[in-house]
Amino acid sequence: MRLREKNSEKFFMVENVYHIYAKDRCIYHSLKKEEFEIIWESLNKLVEIYTEVGRSDLQYEVVTRNPQLIQEGSY
Repeated sequence: MRLREKNSEKFFMVENVYHIYAKDRCIYHSLKKEEFEIIWESLNKLVEIYTEVGRSDLQYEVVTRNPQLIQEGSY
């Protein structure tokens, strides 16, 4: 998402990243949405096979990174 300041050449970039946890331990971090969707689906299929980790042990959080101020350089 880009937000443009009025009468300015400054842009704010906002990006969501995903962290995946198994039994409260982070096993994947800073995933882009596309990576998250693939890994999350795979993990949910794997937990059906393994009894040590169940679906209820898998969690994720979406983190919105702080906006970065990007200023166009003058040429």
